[in-house]
Amino acid sequence: MAKKPKARRDDLNALANGIVDQATGQAEPEDTGKNPAAVALGRLGGLKGGKARAASMTAEERKIAAIKAARVRWMKE
Repeated sequence: MAKKPKARRDDLNALANGIVDQATGQAEPEDTGKNPAAVALGRLGGLKGGKARAASMTAEERKIAAIKAARVRWMKE
């Protein structure tokens, strides 16, 4: 995702103008450079990925993955 440029304090009028343009639909939409069809296909795979992976694992493999995930969660604190 592209970072938005930070507004400078001395350019508040330009910032206000940009907000009004966005609200009224006059602003140009930002091009993300991504193919919408590819994004939808990737999301579809991501939604079913965890369930499909769990279905293909044995009980022992699921247990190891769950232990590993729990360790990572507890290490974050």
